[in-house]
Amino acid sequence: MNDFKKMSNGFLVACMVTVFLASVVNAEKIPKGYNTPIPSAIMTPDKVKTRIGTLDFFDGVPTEETAQLALDHLTFLRGVEVFLNGVPMASIHALVEGYKSIGVTEANHMIVTDKLMDSNPLFLTANTDTVYAFSYFDLEKTGPLVIEVPPGTGPGTVNDAFFRFVVDMGAPGPDRGKGGKYLILPPGYEGKAPEGYFIAKSPSYINLFVLRGFLVDGKPDAAAKMFSEKVHVYPLSQKDNPPKMVITSGSGISYNTIHANDFTFYEEINDVLQKEPIDFIDPELRGLFASIGLQKGKEFKPTPELKKILTDAVAVANATARSLIFHTPQKEAYLYENSYWKVAFIGGNHEWLKDDGAGGRYLDARTLFFYGATVNTPAMVMQMVGMGSQYAMVTQDSKGNVLDGGKTYTLNIPANVPAKDFWSVVIYDPQTRSELQTSDPFPSKNSEADKMIPNADGSIDLYFGPEAPKGKENNWIETVPGKSWFPILRLYGPLEPWFDKTWKPGEIELVK
Repeated sequence: MNDFKKMSNGFLVACMVTVFLASVVNAEKIPKGYNTPIPSAIMTPDKVKTRIGTLDFFDGVPTEETAQLALDHLTFLRGVEVFLNGVPMASIHALVEGYKSIGVTEANHMIVTDKLMDSNPLFLTANTDTVYAFSYFDLEKTGPLVIEVPPGTGPGTVNDAFFRFVVDMGAPGPDRGKGGKYLILPPGYEGKAPEGYFIAKSPSYINLFVLRGFLVDGKPDAAAKMFSEKVHVYPLSQKDNPPKMVITSGSGISYNTIHANDFTFYEEINDVLQKEPIDFIDPELRGLFASIGLQKGKEFKPTPELKKILTDAVAVANATARSLIFHTPQKEAYLYENSYWKVAFIGGNHEWLKDDGAGGRYLDARTLFFYGATVNTPAMVMQMVGMGSQYAMVTQDSKGNVLDGGKTYTLNIPANVPAKDFWSVVIYDPQTRSELQTSDPFPSKNSEADKMIPNADGSIDLYFGPEAPKGKENNWIETVPGKSWFPILRLYGPLEPWFDKTWKPGEIELVK
């Protein structure tokens, strides 16, 4: 009897297993032309509707028309990615070409904004508040290069041809504002570096060099004189007889330092690739560029079909970069709850590493920053109380609307601004991301240089519009009808209430 029960139970289990297996087979039917079940997820239907059109297949093989459509789309995608990833390279290239256009062509040539940076040059979000000294140098021509900076120099930086950080100078640099000699070594340098220098090595030949000096009594004279007379740049090989510095005024003149937003952009990238050592960017990025015909040692000669695709790609990529700036999707960019004030340097890492590298390279943050600004240094993200500067920008009014140069707006700057030195608001043109060109060459207000009228509580109301509201002329910044604009708030010597957010600016309010 027990044996019979055991046999019955075994038969029952076998039946259950058979039913289960049958259900599995039925769940994944054996398609025509196969002997076993095939997961539907690995199959491709004969027709697939997508955003680029209907894709046709014969048994998983694309038709010739579909293959051409998909491959053209791949080229389009690569063209978009080349733009978004190549903006830092193109921006450095444009700066160098801009400097050359006004006669700054050698390492010992330097531009000094002796009367401050006005709105004549096309220059990404430069400010009207500090004196700039800037230039570029070509280590392939000069070999190891010496840069002498005087005591009292404000923040200074050298960036390579991909806008990567090489070294800081002045207050945030190793000289700590006491001045000193820096030696920049070229890629591939293997010799022994001499003593007596702050030494840095660049991965590229072309490098950008910039110093900033602060106003004294609201005037640029002292800093301009210091830079013009005491900064020296020369090849190490000429240290015993350095060439005389040639200074060009960067004030009151018009020149362009901004990269192209059309097909020319790819030609700018090609110029950089042909100039620099092959390993100045990694193989992944080289492969991306090469996928659309941009490769060191090869002529960039796109076919009419490729040029047409890339012309479309750069238009979409340009729209994408502008969307990142003006409709920033990253929540971490915004400084406060229910506010449109945001930072341009998202992520707090000058190497653009997301979450300390766990999220890899923060590509959108890098594109956003370099599409709208220049210079890359750890000092821009460090919380240095009472030192350096901090920035905030806003591209919408309090209701989320784009700012209209034909309307009047107000911005309240609360009392006790947490800035040891001074604060300023400069407004910019969204087309050029340069200072807005109006009847005033300095579209800004500066707490050190401008006599703004405060409110009874110590706060200051700034006004923006095509005409000054009656009685508010001292607090007014002109805008242009038919154009948009956006402001950047800068705090020089930022204090703790800025970092702990117990002080915050008002929103941009439309005056009705």
